[in-house]
Amino acid sequence: MTDFLLDLNDVQRQAVRATEGPVMVLAGAGSGKTRVITYRIAWLIKNGYASAKNILALTFTNKAAGEMRHRVDVLLQQGSAGGLWIGTFHSIFARLLRNDIHLLGYDRNFSIFDADDSKSLIRQSMGELNISPDSVPLNTLQGIISRAKNSFILPEEFRRSAGDYNQQIAAKVYDLYTRKLRENNALDFDDLLIKPLELFREHPMVLEALQDTFRYLLIDEYQDTNKAQYLAAKMLSAKHRNIFVVGDDAQSIYSWRGADISNILNFQDDYTDALTFKLVENYRSTGTILQAANSVIRNNLRQIKKELVSHRSAGDPLTLIEARNERHEAEKIGEYIHSIRIEKGYEFRSFAVFYRTNAQSRVLEDLMRQNRIPYKIFGSVSFYKRKEIKDAVAYLRFLLNDRDSESLLRIINFPPRKIGETSIGKLREFAEAEGITLYEAITRADEGQFQSRLVNSLKGFSSLIEALRLLAETGTVYAVLTELFSLTSIPLLLKEENTAESLARHENLQELLSMARDFSDNNPDQGSLGDFLETISLASNYDESQDSDNYVSLMTVHASKGLEFPVVFITGLEERLFPLNCYEPEQLEEERRLFYVAMTRAQEKIFLSWAQTRYLYGQPQYCLKSMFISEIDSSIVKTESGTVLADRKERQGTRNAVPESGGYRQRPAGAVSAPSQKPRESGLREGSTVHHAVFGQGTVLDVQGRGAGQKALIRFRNAGEKTLMVQYANLRVL
Repeated sequence: MTDFLLDLNDVQRQAVRATEGPVMVLAGAGSGKTRVITYRIAWLIKNGYASAKNILALTFTNKAAGEMRHRVDVLLQQGSAGGLWIGTFHSIFARLLRNDIHLLGYDRNFSIFDADDSKSLIRQSMGELNISPDSVPLNTLQGIISRAKNSFILPEEFRRSAGDYNQQIAAKVYDLYTRKLRENNALDFDDLLIKPLELFREHPMVLEALQDTFRYLLIDEYQDTNKAQYLAAKMLSAKHRNIFVVGDDAQSIYSWRGADISNILNFQDDYTDALTFKLVENYRSTGTILQAANSVIRNNLRQIKKELVSHRSAGDPLTLIEARNERHEAEKIGEYIHSIRIEKGYEFRSFAVFYRTNAQSRVLEDLMRQNRIPYKIFGSVSFYKRKEIKDAVAYLRFLLNDRDSESLLRIINFPPRKIGETSIGKLREFAEAEGITLYEAITRADEGQFQSRLVNSLKGFSSLIEALRLLAETGTVYAVLTELFSLTSIPLLLKEENTAESLARHENLQELLSMARDFSDNNPDQGSLGDFLETISLASNYDESQDSDNYVSLMTVHASKGLEFPVVFITGLEERLFPLNCYEPEQLEEERRLFYVAMTRAQEKIFLSWAQTRYLYGQPQYCLKSMFISEIDSSIVKTESGTVLADRKERQGTRNAVPESGGYRQRPAGAVSAPSQKPRESGLREGSTVHHAVFGQGTVLDVQGRGAGQKALIRFRNAGEKTLMVQYANLRVL
């Protein structure tokens, strides 16, 4: 049996052989965690510790479950793993519920409602409770209820603890929605996690039988478990205590969907006799990449300390790209891809470009097309194919061509105007009878036999279109789109919905607005609405994959988890973008973990890029370089000119040293000493106390320049020293 484990390293082997009692394996990026889980399953079966049917292995994706099962089959030479319970939490728990859910008053042939089914039932509940979607958006309620379920908060408890208005409304809907699910003999996706907990609590004999069956419990990606999953695992393993969890707290990046990092951080508090094994030997990345990742993640306070070590050579230093704006950033990335392909013979598939938000993909996509670089968007669809973008563009198309019935039907209820299919059918009949277009029928709706409510809705719609069309005759594309968003409140509605999906859609619309501003600024003489729409049409018709699997991968950092690429570009490394609007220490630490995940996807080379200005909400904004860049060991980062960042900092530090109390303090690069108390046109002066909406209270150390280019170096109490563009910073002098 010893030969069976020869291809494992020492720590992996020890973890596999620790067969009794609680075990935690902290598996750093690229350290072979899947191998440890599969070898442990095979070890238990081969050595007679348990038969396959006595082992339960839980994962988070069907892909991971399939890969594990295949590996176990290979190790056991097929067949021996028959009866092994391995799958996602949801699939395994659904299987368990089929046997015993009748004890909770459901039939065994219960339905599982998907997100759309769930949404429809919540909508019915809102209707019966006379709750208007205008008061609380349906998606908001669905999100609140889902988070409550994942935290195993049932309707009665949720009602008692409901705080703000949205939660109080959600409490009413949650209660009725739960009753309606039971009436339909149905469970939603979240119920697959909480119904087993209810079953275990109300019928302990069921739990005891499962505990006797599953003598060994293994959980992959333990850092991603939520409270319901944590409780289920604890209850199932309580009798034999053979719980084996594998994960990495440094890669916990899903708190927004319910993951609780404290589950892995507190594992040894839950199981004081637990054995812990740290897998730190990385088989993916060069030593330099791991040195960079280690230097960043050690800044987190809530973590289990470990340092990744490379199985490979040191490799190339990281390269810092400093761009004027987001377009310049994308251009540089394209240039590097071409030059590296020539120099090293890499295929396009060797490159990945990461960004923090989906909206950032737009400029990157544009430049990839212009430079004939094949690409594919992962984890999302191409920018111009996203629903909210197609909806907004349909408005613009219809302004130019009111015979475009496809665009008309797309926008007539965006945002909702309560113009249903029946009303549209009657409008079609009216148009055909009069021999006019569908839009003409809308403008002449008062001539038809329609209800006054419908006539008023149609008049409001046509008035909007005519106002925008008038503006389009003389105004810029940016002006038209700004007015559209203002009159319809589409972005505002998405922002107020406050779900992960709605906020991403809001960001995409703001990026479209930025694109329109950029287009208008760069095409003052021929930037017509038609030209703008032609640009979008050509872009949206681009064949991303080029009928090949050889393409550059574009994705958010979240979508990159579990993947690896020889060359990685991490873009948009600016304050308030990456890290993204962090106001709490816990949020900042998760952003840092996200950056750590991005870096540890790279095998050979990392490029870090940031832009000095970036369009935001259609306006150019001055950007501050991300704090994460400064957290990387500067001796392993080079500028594009080849200068080691540590050397540049040392030279700049010497040049900018100024006397202070008999010694020296260092000014950041670019800061220029100004005469004390010299007033500036903004009213700022050295020594002023100011307040910033994000960074709080601070003291002005230096002011440089005048007018639109004026910058201020400020030391904030809680955020440290920041250099801000005064015209964008909205500083209040105290």
